[in-house]
Amino acid sequence: MNIPTPHIECDDKTKIAKTVLMPGDPLRAKYIAENFLTDVHLFNKTRGMLGFTGNYKEKKVSVMGSGMGIPSSMIYFTELFDFYGVENIIRIGTAGSMQEDIHLRDIVVALSASSESTINKFTFGEINYSPTPSFELLIKTYEKSKELKLKTHFGAVYSSDQFYSNTPTKVTENMKKYGITCVEMETYGLYTVANRLHKNALGIFTISDSLVSGEKDSAKDRETSYANMMELALEVATK
Repeated sequence: MNIPTPHIECDDKTKIAKTVLMPGDPLRAKYIAENFLTDVHLFNKTRGMLGFTGNYKEKKVSVMGSGMGIPSSMIYFTELFDFYGVENIIRIGTAGSMQEDIHLRDIVVALSASSESTINKFTFGEINYSPTPSFELLIKTYEKSKELKLKTHFGAVYSSDQFYSNTPTKVTENMKKYGITCVEMETYGLYTVANRLHKNALGIFTISDSLVSGEKDSAKDRETSYANMMELALEVATK
């Protein structure tokens, strides 16, 4: 595969770490690089999708935005895995709680992802493929979360194709009933790409709003205030 790609301008694979943390928002990637990493360099700014590499506790790690939604993010997941030799992608995003016991600022780790997306329709036909994460990353996250004494929930998530959706009430209630922890927009695509390419992936989220209570964080909070999730992901990335 040739580099640079149409969406990542980096022309040297060694400038991107084998593990990449990926928030949807490129400004959150910038915040993490500036506040958690040392010896930072910018490896991508094409289309405003900022990507940085630096050191966390003397170990190399990269952080890059993915954009919002499955189609956008899958471009970056695929190019990083397939063109740049990345082995692990940890999505660090925000999500809306769908359960009464999952509150604002809690952390959720995705054991599987469900979606109305049709990206896998031509691959699996009538089978509703449900991709899952890397078991190794999952175990590391579970152990590190306990060590850091974080309030972390592990369960299935819903990757919606629409932010402003008119999901029927009965469908939403069924998702809650069947244990869907939260709704976000990219993990179904991440797990699909990782499984296809035999790479490692994990989705970690901070609850930024609740579909149960109606509470929500501000846009600024979503960009800069989720230090527990960021620290957890960085610890897992460099463990």
